[in-house]
Amino acid sequence: MVDQLPNAGREHEMLEAMGMSSMDDLFSNIPVGIRRAEPLPLPDPQSEEEIWADAQRILGSNVSLDDRPSFLSAGLSRNFVPSVVGMLATRGEFLTSYTPYQPEVSQGMLQAMWEFQTMICELVDLPISNVSMYDASTAAAEAITCAVRVNNRKALQKDIVYISSLVPPHRMSVIRNYTIGAGIEIRTIEHDDSGNLLLSSAESATGSCAVYVEQPNSLGIVDIGLTELKSIIGDETSLIVGIDAVSLGVLEPPGKWGADMVVGEGQPFGIGPTFGGPIYGIFACSEKYLRQMPGRVVGQSWDTEGSLAFTLTLSTREQHIRRHRATSNICSNETLIALMGAIHMSLLGPEGLERLALRVAASTEATKRSISRINSVELVNPESSNFREFAIRVPGSASDALLHLDSNGVIGGLDLGMWWEGMSDCILVGVDERTSEDDIAALHDGLRGWIEEVCG
Repeated sequence: MVDQLPNAGREHEMLEAMGMSSMDDLFSNIPVGIRRAEPLPLPDPQSEEEIWADAQRILGSNVSLDDRPSFLSAGLSRNFVPSVVGMLATRGEFLTSYTPYQPEVSQGMLQAMWEFQTMICELVDLPISNVSMYDASTAAAEAITCAVRVNNRKALQKDIVYISSLVPPHRMSVIRNYTIGAGIEIRTIEHDDSGNLLLSSAESATGSCAVYVEQPNSLGIVDIGLTELKSIIGDETSLIVGIDAVSLGVLEPPGKWGADMVVGEGQPFGIGPTFGGPIYGIFACSEKYLRQMPGRVVGQSWDTEGSLAFTLTLSTREQHIRRHRATSNICSNETLIALMGAIHMSLLGPEGLERLALRVAASTEATKRSISRINSVELVNPESSNFREFAIRVPGSASDALLHLDSNGVIGGLDLGMWWEGMSDCILVGVDERTSEDDIAALHDGLRGWIEEVCG
């Protein structure tokens, strides 16, 4: 039996090879002020039973969106996922295959991903989809850099993209992170008082590499004027549209009104909000962008015996090995989560998707009408049509109103002051297919009670 590891006690030899005399020298570049001289204040070792009891106690302090009436959305949706989704997705055949580098041994997973791509293409009315992205924000950023690679050579406004000023800050931070290193300049397109995109402002984007807008936008406004945007910016400027996937059950798909690329959050299909992740992003495009699109694509073919076969295709080796030559820093995808989305979409079908979208639209309108009847509460965009979300202005601090609602057992929405400084008296109210009449009544009564306290 060996008493010690072969290399035990050779620390001094390694330090000497690095030109150091002690372990302190090894960490000398760490500022003294942030070094930890004392051990971490960790508890004594615990048994499995004790650890599990502590974990349950800590987790029990959380409040989920299902524990009480919830109107918090802001990009992620509280949704109903059929139990069969999890049951199928956690089968060993799917759970262990991930993204195969040897596709011949994972035909079932590849076929499922091919079906996912097909459904996304039908959903947005574009011919090509990848297997998925990390989320809507990375999908938007990747679409923008893809458009610059494709269009920059002929663009009159080189390395310039135009983005809606209502793109939420968390998505803008990801986009800026992607574009700043590439030398891409971001300019904004403004919106009018009703929340719709100023098409006159969009004229300045003609000749740029790309325009990125969202439908509905971050305030839930359905902007019918966007159908004219492609004719304004021209064929040489890429139109990238971020979507709420469920809304396409009732809204015309962007591919029909000129979108070159469509991105969005796939999360409403297949998985709950999960505290922001893991989720998956949608990415679809026209053929012009195929060779420069990020992520992976599953193709359908036939083997030497004439049998139907599936394989990863158009995925450059640089994405896996010579990464400095890659078109994208995403060489993977959220395969298992996207599989859950594919299962959910296949269960819905076209008619089920339409009914789901109509339920969300009806909940949106019912909640708007209820809240607008409260004295001193104003709709920020009263003339707009909304899907899933809408903004209200309250007579005071939005954060105070939300704290009051929370104390009354209602998650009231998002304080828009967290996004934009000038909207600290505004709340973004979001609904979903599970919003009930009782939920709406609880929000109405809680908000009215707070206003009576504030305004007397």
